[in-house]
Amino acid sequence: MAEENEKQETEQNDSVGRSSGITFADLFAIIRKHIVTAVICFVAVVAVAGGYAFLASPQYSATAQIIATYNSSQDSGNAGDINQQNTGGTYVSNQIKSYPTLATTETVLKPVIAKLNLDMSVKELGSRLSVTNPSNTAFVNITATAGAADQSATIANAVADSLSDIVEHDLYAKGVASPITLTVVQRAVVPQEPSAPNKKLCIAAGLVLGLIIGIFAALVKDLLSTKVEETSDVRSIVHASALGSIPKNDVLEGTRPIIIAEPNGPITEEYRRIRSNIKFLQVNQEEGRGQLLVISSTSASEGKTTTAVNTAAVLAENGARVLLIDADLRHPSVAHHLGIEGNVGLAHVLSGQMTPVDVVQNYWKPNLHILPAGKRPANASLLLNSDMMKMLVDQALLQYDYVIIDTAPLTVSNDAVVFGSWTNGVILVTARGICRKKSLDEIAESLRTAKVPVLGFVFNFANPKKEHKGAYYYYYDDSPRRSSRRGRKH
Repeated sequence: MAEENEKQETEQNDSVGRSSGITFADLFAIIRKHIVTAVICFVAVVAVAGGYAFLASPQYSATAQIIATYNSSQDSGNAGDINQQNTGGTYVSNQIKSYPTLATTETVLKPVIAKLNLDMSVKELGSRLSVTNPSNTAFVNITATAGAADQSATIANAVADSLSDIVEHDLYAKGVASPITLTVVQRAVVPQEPSAPNKKLCIAAGLVLGLIIGIFAALVKDLLSTKVEETSDVRSIVHASALGSIPKNDVLEGTRPIIIAEPNGPITEEYRRIRSNIKFLQVNQEEGRGQLLVISSTSASEGKTTTAVNTAAVLAENGARVLLIDADLRHPSVAHHLGIEGNVGLAHVLSGQMTPVDVVQNYWKPNLHILPAGKRPANASLLLNSDMMKMLVDQALLQYDYVIIDTAPLTVSNDAVVFGSWTNGVILVTARGICRKKSLDEIAESLRTAKVPVLGFVFNFANPKKEHKGAYYYYYDDSPRRSSRRGRKH
């Protein structure tokens, strides 16, 4: 009971882990996977920021400062207005709040345009101005920006003079003097350095923005990617380890296993690495019985049969007795891959027309046997799920070190689930650019529901530059296993 509760708790934790949001580890994995995209975006943003910083036309800013004071000598003419404000200081503080807006109006700026003979409209001149009234002060700061340093100072001073003149002479009724006096206390001086662009700030902003956009681009690309591209994609979905990564090679399309065609090639070494990893799979293996390996894929054209054929060959090279069964009765292909006769085989044994000894063929080495599928039957599912199939496999496990079943893709049938339940799991073959993440996730979930785990996966059509960058091949002591079953006959 305790073990069952612990198992349920583990499954619940796994479910929570799968449903939780993206982690930092996931984020780093995504960025690493799409590092080229992230770097391109980062460099592009930094280049644009740097280009703007060094190539944009410099802009100069100059500031004139004026102060507003209350003209007490005008009390008699404005007694009603001033009395409403209680004091002259309060009146000034209320009036000055409107001066930043007043400074950009046509009334103030038209005289400036005429005086300086500027070739621009009131709106254009207003866009070059920044007029502020610092909080709790009687000051008004007028900043003008222009492409020439001397022009910025000239415009700032001219606007300050025009604003002062309008407030003092034209803002109130004709003949009534203004109670507010504006005095220029700091005239704008010609700036020595441009105010924009700020090169250091632009580059710093480019670095930060480039980093953000680079990460965002990597996340978007990963989100839009519907097919697996790396082993990390498969690992995150099936929660199993990669047994090996096989790049695409024309030699694998031939009718001979790679170990025969290129015995010392790098792909052959990768299959030998798969052979070594198979020894550590947690399959049900009783004393005196061989090891059952069920090989399937999510969908068709992912190379599961190629993987099964070459895995059987490398295991046989090591001296182990191997039986490869083509149980994909709907689309048999083992015989085609090996260039052997395939008209009779498993279908005939399961239907009682022949015995295993009649259809099992020897291939390449005395210890490598092949059981083709035979002709396609109409009742494939019924035959494969029969007691005869179970008896056939049980008998084979007593005579061979390894029994490999090449079965139909999981999106086609659940044969692999049935066979996987006999050996505590399946080996999944996934192909880069073919296997869809959604389909793989659905298959992985269905296998978990059936309590048939993925023991490991083989990643086909791998990008050799990504999968084996910096990797080295290690040679294991795979001396032929001496077995007491070797003398038995099928």
